[in-house]
Parts: sequence; structure tokens; C-alpha cells
Amino acid sequence: MTHVLTRYERPDPALVAELGTYSAAHIHEAQGRLGAVDPGIKPIDRGMSFCGAAFTVVCHPRDNLMLQVAISFAGPGDVLVVSSGDQPAGQFGDVLANACLARGITALVTDGGVRDTREIRELGFPVFSKYVAIQGTVKESLGPINHPLVFGGQVVRPGDVVKGDCDGVVIVRREDLASAVEACRRREEAEEGYIARYHAGETPLDISDYWPMLRAKGLTVEGR
Repeated sequence: MTHVLTRYERPDPALVAELGTYSAAHIHEAQGRLGAVDPGIKPIDRGMSFCGAAFTVVCHPRDNLMLQVAISFAGPGDVLVVSSGDQPAGQFGDVLANACLARGITALVTDGGVRDTREIRELGFPVFSKYVAIQGTVKESLGPINHPLVFGGQVVRPGDVVKGDCDGVVIVRREDLASAVEACRRREEAEEGYIARYHAGETPLDISDYWPMLRAKGLTVEGR
């Protein structure tokens, strides 16, 4: 097996940028409630958000050797998606965050732990993790980079699109990117219409025409 793959199809940067204007929740709903990553993976600062192409990394538990390899090969627009066995060890801190910034890497998302969160927040580098942990890691074991992996309950392949914000992380398959962006546009337009109708006095039950379904289920309302 070749450990580090460097040739794979990347998503259209213009479409990635447009997708990034929508929230993770909006994208998840627009593409048919698909792609939601484990909600335990959260930003270390609620103001952090990002959108970019997945650069996948598998690290052994409590080992960050392959993460350091990945940083050395990743570049602008890449999001490091790090599967590390769901272990609370501090595999990433402010020193490696500086290395990511120097290489133009967009963000890091991990099911493991990070540390030096105050310093990383000050740097402004988006980091999403399952744990904040000070326990150190070793540099011992090899693993695959830019191979498909399972991350937070989702299959992620290199070049898939990853969006993260204060509500969570969502994955969009690279080949579905254009249709996902179009679905986001349509959903945004529909939601703007709903909001206008709410302010005009209509209710969610009126707009969505839920009354027939509710009556069929046996809902009763006093005085109605």
C-alpha cells in the first residue's frame, strides 16, 4: 500500500466558496439530511467556521506522526480530516497550528483531542475536535493519507467537501457539490418566503398545511 496519495480530484473552488456561505445545518437539510458528522466534534471557539476539501489522515490512537506527515503535504484549501481512534490525547497544538497557517491549510477536524486552545484561538486557525486534552502523543506508527475513511459516522474521501461552523460539521461528496449548492440556493429562497409569511401573521401550521395531517393523527384543540 502507498501510504501517502497526492493525486486525487479536487472540488471546484468557486463552488466550495459558495457552499461555504451556507451553514452546516442548512447544507445538511438541503442535501436530503445527509452528511452530518458526530455532533460531539465541535469547534474550540464558536466563532470558527470553514469550508474546504477533505485531506484525510489516519493516526493511531495517541500518536500524531501521520498528522505531521499530512501537514507537510497539505496546502491551500485543504481541510485535515484526522481519524485517530476517538482518543482524548492532545495530538495537535499551537505549534502545529502555526505550521498549518504557514502552508495555507484551511482547517483541522479530528475525532481525537487538541490542546493549546487559547493560543490556537488567538491564531484564528479553525480547529474542530471531540476532546480538549493535554495528554501527549508518541510519533511511532504509519498510517494512510488521502485514502477513504470513516469519520464521525460518515465516509469521507479525499476531495469531498467539508463545512464546519458553530452548529457542527457536514460532508458533501465531491460529485454532489454542484447539486448541493443548487439545493442550498432553493432552500434559502424558500426559507426567506416562510419568514416573510410569518411576519405577515401566518403560522407554521398554515404555511406547511399540517392541519389535515394533524387531524388524521387525532389531534384535538380546545375550542376548535
